[in-house]
Amino acid sequence: MNHTILRTDKFDEELFNIIYYIAASSHSKEIALNYLSEIEEATEVLKTFPQAGVVPKNRTLSRQGFRALVVAKHHMIFYKVNNNQEVILYHIVDIRRNYIKLVR
Repeated sequence: MNHTILRTDKFDEELFNIIYYIAASSHSKEIALNYLSEIEEATEVLKTFPQAGVVPKNRTLSRQGFRALVVAKHHMIFYKVNNNQEVILYHIVDIRRNYIKLVR
């Protein structure tokens, strides 16, 4: 059974900032849109395989029920799966940063 993908406002804001930064720094909308496509393809996998991500090593995040999925080159999506067959995308962060502070 396929799950429904839901995105929080925070996730959408973080995704917008990532894509905007890529477009601005590369001077290429095409590069930014290709990166966005990679991220969207990864999230589509969660419809069929919601457990595709791993349980985070951080105890606080794992206790809260988060799962983490590495997407594209340097980003990780934090999400939860609920009993209503929904995958809720909470955050997308750059794994090269101290992202634990960002998702708390």
